[in-house]
Amino acid sequence: MITPMEIDSLKAKLISRINALSASKILVVGDCIIDEMIYGQSHRISREAPVIILKHKRSDIVLGGAANAAHNIAKLGTKQVSVVGLSGQDSYADQLKEALQRDGICAEGLITDPDRPTTTKTRISGIANHSVTQQILRIDRESSQPVSQHIETKLLDRLTDLVPAHDGILISDYGLGVITPKLIAHCLALKKKHNLILAVDSQQDLSAFYGATVVTPNQPEAEKNAGFLIESPESLTRAGKIIGEKTNADAVLITCGASGMCLFENTQGTPPVKIPVFNRSEVFDVTGAGDTVISTLMLALSTGASFLEAAVLGNLAASLVVKRYGAATTSQAELIEALEQLDADLFNSLFSAQPVEASPSVL
Repeated sequence: MITPMEIDSLKAKLISRINALSASKILVVGDCIIDEMIYGQSHRISREAPVIILKHKRSDIVLGGAANAAHNIAKLGTKQVSVVGLSGQDSYADQLKEALQRDGICAEGLITDPDRPTTTKTRISGIANHSVTQQILRIDRESSQPVSQHIETKLLDRLTDLVPAHDGILISDYGLGVITPKLIAHCLALKKKHNLILAVDSQQDLSAFYGATVVTPNQPEAEKNAGFLIESPESLTRAGKIIGEKTNADAVLITCGASGMCLFENTQGTPPVKIPVFNRSEVFDVTGAGDTVISTLMLALSTGASFLEAAVLGNLAASLVVKRYGAATTSQAELIEALEQLDADLFNSLFSAQPVEASPSVL
């Protein structure tokens, strides 16, 4: 049991970690996406077909995918965040570049690929009188084909040029062709050469990232990599061990949605730690929450936080963004305010280092 004085000390240490987030410089590599949000008022039924006609109200351009991870990092006050990724040669490419600039992200690493579209997810939402806004349709413009050798070479060169000015690399892989075996190998080599942190959020087989600092699969991704369903604390622990062996990562963080997350450190004698969901009753939208977790985790690790401290801050950040619609972000001030409100029982469960099997709320 942790004493009240120890809890105050832990809170003060975590606050100092939050305040230090602005000192880092992070390079995000991966699939940059635009979320185009179109909103309209339900007007009438069309005479041409049995469909709703919406009277357009507004359109918003929001960063998604790797660009959303970079946006989360920027909003947390980092000294510098850059992206390496692709756009097409279309009107959405200009919108992507403008959105990156608007949100304080360096787009020097953005490469134009004329053979693919700028990845865009258009969500059309409508509202009727005295009702909530509801999504009606989503249109995806994307290519999942691996990049050409010519474009891949450009990405590798841009990585080589940009990495030395950063403290860590975050790979955000949505399976849209940017993260190739050569690019992964290059990131791992740069990590070793420059002694960097390499965090990975990927939908691929995680063994491809052997030697990363930390990998953050969600539960379906963890099940795919482990080869079985996670249905109990024991199976969760087994999955974490298998993924740790497959990746040789210093840590594995499995996120389990409403069941929280579990941290596995590749250190002899360190038990896995269950991190429960914060603000469970206030979840509205989990879109982009995984980007928030790994972005906050990455920033914290790059400023010297332990894996547990970084995971707690990542979970805390996610608890804030899921209370908002769409791919949302948070700030240092909001993190500190939320941290102050965490109760003693939570600190005892997190920092008493109990094995995951001891926690009945894992799944």
